[in-house]
Amino acid sequence: MADLPVHTIVFEILTRVPAKDVGRSKSVCKQWYALLSTQDFVRIHCSRSLVSSNQRVLLIDDLTCSVHPIIFQSNDYGPSSIVTFPCHHHNNDVSILSHLNGLLCVCLNHTYELLLSNPTTTAFKHLSTPDSHGFYINNLDAIGLYVDADDDYKVLHIKRRSGVLGVYVYSREVDSWRNIPFITRQEYLSPHFNWSAGTFCGGTLYFTVCECWVGGTNVVICFDVNSEQFKEISFPPVPSTGMVQGF
Repeated sequence: MADLPVHTIVFEILTRVPAKDVGRSKSVCKQWYALLSTQDFVRIHCSRSLVSSNQRVLLIDDLTCSVHPIIFQSNDYGPSSIVTFPCHHHNNDVSILSHLNGLLCVCLNHTYELLLSNPTTTAFKHLSTPDSHGFYINNLDAIGLYVDADDDYKVLHIKRRSGVLGVYVYSREVDSWRNIPFITRQEYLSPHFNWSAGTFCGGTLYFTVCECWVGGTNVVICFDVNSEQFKEISFPPVPSTGMVQGF
């Protein structure tokens, strides 16, 4: 091991170990910390982790938060491990809004703050700022977590406040928020429409937007994460006798 180049150890060995061991390895030296924090390492580690033996289920109740490995061969779960969410006293203080590649975007219910959290390593990052970015209001806001073509993990935050719209993107690499335009029909920003959480697939975040009464308008809003453009696509035909939810 002493004769192996550091680059080989980091990118050929440590990209194959569990995330918790990667976190411990960051304390070996400054060079390892820098290499293990790069976007290239994160991308390769995530791609090698996306196998059935690495899939986990996160379970939360009022008293505990636990991670259970899935055993697909026996349709069962392996031994669980207890994890802790940051900055709260009870698990019901936290709402999970979006997830991607083991990373969670959560809201602290008592302060409305947004956080990025890794339940495996217990690392977290506050997204709130003094100029009121990074605060989430249930039933008014929508959140989507995604990764762009540069392997930068980002959060899309759609905010509706007393008739005023704000659409913001947080970049983990730059560690800042910025405003982007919302180019589609403005009526979808009314509180009369419910927005789902964003589902990330194929370079696009998808939101279902449904009007809050029987026979109301239902659409899918798409956000291209690289061009940062919104567009609308039609909802599948739905019965006229009730409200629907799309996922």
